[in-house]
Amino acid sequence: MPESSIVDCELCKGGGGELLWKDSFCRVVGVDEPGFPGFCRVILGAHVREMTDLDGPDRERLMKVVLCVEEELRRLFEPDKMNLASLGNLTPHVHWHVIPRFAGDSHFPRPIWTEPVRPANPRSIPGDWKARLARELSGRLGSVS
Repeated sequence: MPESSIVDCELCKGGGGELLWKDSFCRVVGVDEPGFPGFCRVILGAHVREMTDLDGPDRERLMKVVLCVEEELRRLFEPDKMNLASLGNLTPHVHWHVIPRFAGDSHFPRPIWTEPVRPANPRSIPGDWKARLARELSGRLGSVS
């Protein structure tokens, strides 16, 4: 991949949300997306375009983190459904969106990236969900948060 692609990659530069957990391989960030509490991203540390560019053990390692985030969000939020998405059309860097979904959200049952189908019905959420998720991930996955 040309050097400019890596330099221009917003996920290589860091960020992508509020850091909740990180190790030398990937990081988990909380995303402040209005109307979608609990939205997280799992972002690969290295600049890799596609999941199939990773070898088998690295794919398994990344998916272990994605599924751990999903399990913990389910426990914290008790959503009606969980969405996992790996798109990367605008940011071709391996990352997964992990999104709790609720029947009353503005887009349900459609993807969050489409037009809303109703006004948002705000849901009571734990205000400290990011801190709680960070603690759980550190306990289950180790490393730093």
